Amino acid sequence: MKKYLLILLLCVLGVPASAQTLAQAKALYEKGEYEQAKPAFKKFVKSQPTNGSYNLYYGVCLLETGEAEAAISYLETAVKRRTTSGQLWLGKAYAATYRFEEAVETFEEYISELEKRKRSTEEAELLLEESRNGLRMLKGVEKICVIDSIVVDKANFLEAYHISAESGSLYMYNNYFGKETNNEGIVYQTELGNRIYYSELQEDSTTAIFYSDKHLDDCSAGTRLSNTVNNSTHVNYPYVLTDGMTIYYASDGENSMGGYDIFVTRYNPSNGNYLTPNNIGMPFNSPYNDYMYVLDEYNNLGWFASDRYQPEGKVCVYIFIPNSVKEVYDYDNVDAQQLRNLARLTPIAESWTDDEAVEKAKLRLQAIKVVDEDKNEKKEPDFLFIINDQLTYHHANDFQSEDAKRTFREYCQLELDYLRMEEQLEQLRTQYGEGNQTTKDQLTPTILDLENYILQLKERVDNAEKQTRRLEIEFIY
Repeated sequence: MKKYLLILLLCVLGVPASAQTLAQAKALYEKGEYEQAKPAFKKFVKSQPTNGSYNLYYGVCLLETGEAEAAISYLETAVKRRTTSGQLWLGKAYAATYRFEEAVETFEEYISELEKRKRSTEEAELLLEESRNGLRMLKGVEKICVIDSIVVDKANFLEAYHISAESGSLYMYNNYFGKETNNEGIVYQTELGNRIYYSELQEDSTTAIFYSDKHLDDCSAGTRLSNTVNNSTHVNYPYVLTDGMTIYYASDGENSMGGYDIFVTRYNPSNGNYLTPNNIGMPFNSPYNDYMYVLDEYNNLGWFASDRYQPEGKVCVYIFIPNSVKEVYDYDNVDAQQLRNLARLTPIAESWTDDEAVEKAKLRLQAIKVVDEDKNEKKEPDFLFIINDQLTYHHANDFQSEDAKRTFREYCQLELDYLRMEEQLEQLRTQYGEGNQTTKDQLTPTILDLENYILQLKERVDNAEKQTRRLEIEFIY
């Protein structure tokens, strides 16, 4: 009777009875319900800090619920106490926190122990190879400027992509084909609208990338890309540059360091095949799932998605400024922790080396959001446009005058062109300053013409801004 009353009291107080005993916590652990098991194991490890099993259970719960850094000390204790599978989980925690050298060493020791016991090493060898890939990539982290990161629902992650019409269009697979399937992939449609690339679920539950040519409202039968691209269990999230040759996609192949990694390859028209794909490395790729790499060449912006450090059902979309030439950090001369932060993009502000470039990129992004046809569906403000002292607009639907709305769109496009021309002028001026006399003579008329054009463009931007306000005010009042 007393036991019944105690359980009833715990339920009334909102304390889960499942977390009260070791046996119940273990049952939750075995079912993979780490979040529910974690409070109990925290209590047990606090009461017996040197207990190897308690440290293992709690460390795994922390690791599996996104607290990899916190998990390490507990898993290290489990390994010191020679707890079964401790090395496996510690190696995973090291890899999740980009401590790849330690991960490699831990997995090698674990494999040696398994071999002595004549047990399978298949899983450990796969993890060891992924950690070696991670270590290799950590020695070549690209210097990239990430201007923003947005956490969104995975089911609708494309809402965070605002690419120009000149770069094509992105759709969720089911939305594009009007189907209800388990396919979580996307469809990329070229800027001309004459071809689509997409991933299809196969009968063996693998995924592969296909393309299909469009004729009016009809699509040709899908053609599977060659095995150079479709070379692993899951290949997905294609994006093709405007050259029609370069394709980025995600794959969990042998050169991945865990889950999906982003790869790039080019079509070779001489033999009708693709070149050997390259893993684009860090900071784009991680021990987690990274995918949907997109470059808007027209606006000089890029996007990619990752579930690194995100709860179930969420992904983070990173927005960055693409490099014209790849440059990497000096592995031997950058502080180890700083390099890990740069590779993990935590925080993204550490990737900023040019504040002016960041602000210009943010302005371009803001202008693209305004031009985006889907912007009216957003709940958050898309822009800030002051009509007068009483009115400030944040969405295109705020405009009451259709003429003002049309002029505002023209204003946004002009402003985008103006920002792009300013960047081009800055690049030419840099070339002028670094060039010899011949180069300077060649660039001088181009720079002068561009300066004159930018002045005229600025006047058009200002006039469009004033015209938008005038049309809206006349319509309202």
